[in-house]
Amino acid sequence: MGLYQLQPIIRSYDKRVDRARVEDLERRCEVGPTERVFLFTDTMGDPICRIRNSPMYKMLVAELDNELVGVIQGSIKVVTINKPPKDNIATGAKVGYILGLRVAPHQRRKGIGSSLVRELEEWFVLNEVDYAYMATEKDNEASVKLFVKKFGYNKFRTPAILINPVQNRPSHISSNVEISKLKVEEAESLYRKFMSSAEFFPNDINDILRNKLSLGTWVAYPRGESLGNTKSWAMLSVWNTGGLFKLWLGKAPLSCLIYTKSSRVISRLFPCFKLVPSLPDFFDPFGFYFMYGVHSEGPLSGKLVRSLCQFVHNMAIASKDCKVIVTEVGGHEFELRHHIPHWKLLCPEDLWCIKALKNKDHEEERNKDLLDQLTKTPPSKPLFVDPREV
Repeated sequence: MGLYQLQPIIRSYDKRVDRARVEDLERRCEVGPTERVFLFTDTMGDPICRIRNSPMYKMLVAELDNELVGVIQGSIKVVTINKPPKDNIATGAKVGYILGLRVAPHQRRKGIGSSLVRELEEWFVLNEVDYAYMATEKDNEASVKLFVKKFGYNKFRTPAILINPVQNRPSHISSNVEISKLKVEEAESLYRKFMSSAEFFPNDINDILRNKLSLGTWVAYPRGESLGNTKSWAMLSVWNTGGLFKLWLGKAPLSCLIYTKSSRVISRLFPCFKLVPSLPDFFDPFGFYFMYGVHSEGPLSGKLVRSLCQFVHNMAIASKDCKVIVTEVGGHEFELRHHIPHWKLLCPEDLWCIKALKNKDHEEERNKDLLDQLTKTPPSKPLFVDPREV
């Protein structure tokens, strides 16, 4: 007679009984390097803070013998999916984003992660999601193996994460550049006019711009000209992740060697701190700014993008809380990375994977055909990275 293996119970997250257990699982999931300095994350009592600002969201937990052994998070929104270049047509699609998959170290290789992914995909299907997608570090072999080989996801895009530490000295901004803050309505209008065809542009951009975590949208153009009458201009928006969670470096005894990777971006920050261990500010709780919706036009666009980044750097100095500035570029605007200040030795690539879900029968084949063309066609449009998914 074969050995009977208990199956985990998959259910929705219940804050009353799960909050402390989820936070404990996060702390136990990743073991840091041999050095006794580690990057800690404080979600400030809200384990679902990374998805709470999405239009629809869900967190699932896995229990085994009354022990919480796994978690996964998902969100749903409507975005732009571009048809191949020959059609040059942008269409809306309902997408489900998978993030935060964690399984207790002593319970791995028992199918718990697969059960969580499968259950979350079923929730997507119930809500008529066309595509599910996820993002991971390009070199995360375990994650790639699970989603690509087991669940049939297709490798889609490889945007670069650009990380720039905040220095105490303000950046110099050219006197030939004018920088102005836009009203939310103006920012929304510009984004819908110039970026609505960008891959994964969110239909609810207005909600993102009005969110309290979005500090504003700024434009740059040559001094002496106006935004409505210039050949060159640039724009970007800033999201304050410090309003959701805090990071800090700390020393821990050998019995508590913890390195919490609560997001793919955070996991990329730790090598930065290893390069600058003498900076004491990283040992106090801090946040980081995420620059999103970076767009530029005209022959001076690169210079103007750099000026905006310098402006954001000076904002971060004034905030006292932000110690790192992050952005992510991919697709058609990948060359912008040359104009965005960042550590040249640390420019990791993300890996986005996508899968067509079984929806209405007449839509399933159409989604699969479009997905097949998308994943085999070089990007011809910018990629919009939603700050709510950082």
